Amino acid sequence: MLPIVACGYLLILTFLKEANASAVFYQQTVRFAAKDTIPVKNLKDSSTRKKDSLVQKKTTDSLVAKTDTLRISKDSIDAPINYSATDSGVLIIDTREFLLYGKAKTTYKDLQMEAATIRYDQQSQMVKAYGSLDTSGNPLSKPQFIQGELKSVSDSISYDMRTNKGRTVNTFFQEGEIYVNAQVLKKISADEAFASKARFTTCNLDTPHFAFRTSRMKIINNKMGISSAAFPEFEGVPMPIGIPFGIFPLYKGPQSGFIAPAFTASEDFGLGLEGIGYYFMFNNYLDLTTRANLYSYGGYMVNFNSRFLKRYKFTSNLNLTIQNSRLLNRSGFSKDEFTRTRSFMINWSHSRDSRARPGTSFSANVNFGSTRFNQLLLNNPYQNFQNQLSSSINYTKDWRGKYNLSVNANHNQNNNTRLVNLNLPTVNFNVVTFYPFQKKDQVGSGKWYEKIGIGYSGNIQNQLSFYDTAFNIRRMLDTLQWGAQHNIPITLSLPSLGPITVAPSVSFEERWYGQRIFRNWNNTAKKVDTSIQRGFYTARQMAFGISLNTRVFGTYTLKSKDTKIIRHEVRPSLSLSYRPDMAAKYFYDTQVDSTGRKLRFSQFDGGIIPGFSEGAFGGIGFGIDNLLEMKLKDKSDSSGKATRKIKLIDGFGFNSSYNLLADSFALGNFNFYARSTLFNTINITAGMNIDPYDVSAKGDRLKQLAVDFKKLRFGRITSGNLAISTSFSSKSKDGSDGKEKDIPIDPFMTPDEQQRQLQFARANPAEFTDFNIPWTLSLSYSLNFSRVLKPDYSGFETQTFSSVSFNGDFSLTEKWKLGGTGGLDVKNRKLEQLSMFITREMHCWQLSINVTPIGLYRSFNITINPKSGILRDLRINRSRTFSNSRF
Repeated sequence: MLPIVACGYLLILTFLKEANASAVFYQQTVRFAAKDTIPVKNLKDSSTRKKDSLVQKKTTDSLVAKTDTLRISKDSIDAPINYSATDSGVLIIDTREFLLYGKAKTTYKDLQMEAATIRYDQQSQMVKAYGSLDTSGNPLSKPQFIQGELKSVSDSISYDMRTNKGRTVNTFFQEGEIYVNAQVLKKISADEAFASKARFTTCNLDTPHFAFRTSRMKIINNKMGISSAAFPEFEGVPMPIGIPFGIFPLYKGPQSGFIAPAFTASEDFGLGLEGIGYYFMFNNYLDLTTRANLYSYGGYMVNFNSRFLKRYKFTSNLNLTIQNSRLLNRSGFSKDEFTRTRSFMINWSHSRDSRARPGTSFSANVNFGSTRFNQLLLNNPYQNFQNQLSSSINYTKDWRGKYNLSVNANHNQNNNTRLVNLNLPTVNFNVVTFYPFQKKDQVGSGKWYEKIGIGYSGNIQNQLSFYDTAFNIRRMLDTLQWGAQHNIPITLSLPSLGPITVAPSVSFEERWYGQRIFRNWNNTAKKVDTSIQRGFYTARQMAFGISLNTRVFGTYTLKSKDTKIIRHEVRPSLSLSYRPDMAAKYFYDTQVDSTGRKLRFSQFDGGIIPGFSEGAFGGIGFGIDNLLEMKLKDKSDSSGKATRKIKLIDGFGFNSSYNLLADSFALGNFNFYARSTLFNTINITAGMNIDPYDVSAKGDRLKQLAVDFKKLRFGRITSGNLAISTSFSSKSKDGSDGKEKDIPIDPFMTPDEQQRQLQFARANPAEFTDFNIPWTLSLSYSLNFSRVLKPDYSGFETQTFSSVSFNGDFSLTEKWKLGGTGGLDVKNRKLEQLSMFITREMHCWQLSINVTPIGLYRSFNITINPKSGILRDLRINRSRTFSNSRF
């Protein structure tokens, strides 16, 4: 018996000394005593013990030799357990219990447990874990249980390793975005658990700002959480109003599900339920989102959005919206109480990965719909004033860099004039410049004629136009126009003449037209009538030229405390060209008013491809481009030798021409331009066109120059533009550059989806406010004007467009921010649009108030909702919309 006891002692010492090994329990033929000491019945006296030990040794040795076979017990575990402890490990052989003390840790399959004390019962395969207390009786550590992605912290843990069932007390754990605290949590399987007296929230603080309390809750891992009646509490204060039940999706990826609506109210549309819908997830490549807006006056809007994405292949997005608006008639011009308007909008975007088919590409960006669609959208001031829509579908193919083909279908429409233009299709084919006289195995620089290059570019265009208010297929076909143009340039590369680059060129161009337009004076109606002749017509033109370019540099040193060097770069260009008059036969004179005044027109004016200009040209083209920058010491460099460059003016200059063969109007128009970025914050671009000749009272050009040096008059400005934009922001609180952060965009989103996300952010700025930046301000100003011929040909009139837009916000306190955006029509001195917002940072919640007092629709919206996407539908929303327009 003594050897067996000795083996038991050695086994216990092994567990105590090495508490970091794999433990596998077996049913042995020899059972250990219940106590960890030698039984009293075996201790008669010392002499007897020695004698018995000798006898017992022989007997035991013979027994062991016959029965030293280990059999795996039925109640043993099916995988090893890795364990460790900083204090000790105790094995109670009689009850087959094993205890770990001091930061104990065990791992079994995908289960991991950490606690101050862990007890394992091999007979029942129950594991129990307990925490520890400090000297004052407060919790020092709590047991932690980890299975897969689920981690929980509890006061105590009991777990059955055979059935995967367990029970915990006062448990804290996170499932997806939800943080749960349950007084009692029962785990019935690896994926399901029931909670009693639970509190759940999306706030990650130890003491959450808000939570929902429920008596019962079921959690299915990575699927959903289901609760009974739940009542919210804020800062620990319970609210008397709750929800009858809750269903919270816990999926890691996209899944089909219901989309909760929001309530709104409008004077024109009535009470509304907006955004109600369902999301269908068909597979990993295709999904569909359906939404609907329903209004009490009978109007509705239905939206279908489907995305088809295959990584490394293509992304495609189709969006279809149908509006059936029924608006209250408040204008008083109609007997009907309501006005019904039907409209639609189609948005399709498609882009193919360049790696899918090298050498070819296909992309689409289609935005086509009714011209009244944007005006009938509620709470979207940016889209309400979007009057231009355009679309493009492109296919390109390249043949090893020698030839390339592109086929395009384009569309554009103006929501003000309601004119729609369709280009179906436009085909472009180009031949990259090749050198027919160049040898394949060239040695040296080669002969001059070997540098002659020939290219080709051609395109075919087709266009249809119609007004959506009077759409008719026959009328639309009557507007069909088509045309083509072919251009063959011939170039010669000559060596540089020192600093001057010389480039001669020859080009031949031919244009095809599907119609000719004639204007004739109608003496009876006292107006100009227009007639169209359809057929196949051609026109040709040739040009010869040579151009010279160079660059001149100059510097000027400013004497000051810090040496500053101004560097001026001048890029003059000069060209000589000759173009014979091959288009004179296509021009004619027509009377335009009752006084007999005549103007000259081309047969191809107003076509999809413009006609060639009349008259021979043999003259000079000239221009000057400038760059002005300054070099100064970099004060941030400790050595004092480093310098940095600052661009004072990015570019400014002019270009014009002089026709040596013209008997009048020889001097061409002057095009002036300038662009600069001042102080790295103010962007300025400007340009204007100056006609050097004077005009009569009716707008006819006169042969005399409009130049008067005394009055500083150097011509007549015919058009011009000016754009100024800037943005300022304070330094951020975290010490970064203070620039406003961009809205995060999924790189796998289609361009249309990205644009829609940006539009949503602009329409709801309170939900995308960066509290890290105390204040921001953006300003922009644009001015465009032009002198155009009046419709009755009686003279010219000036058309001017000028506007100012602003956008900014500032922090009232660390948690409150106020901002706004708007646009001003300078010409009419009218504020076209103004939107303001105020938002409150509430850590896990947000309060946003958006107000639009000026615009196509006046509206306000108040929203309080959690930031977490899983509880975003649990929001308090109040919105009203008022219309300024009369439909």
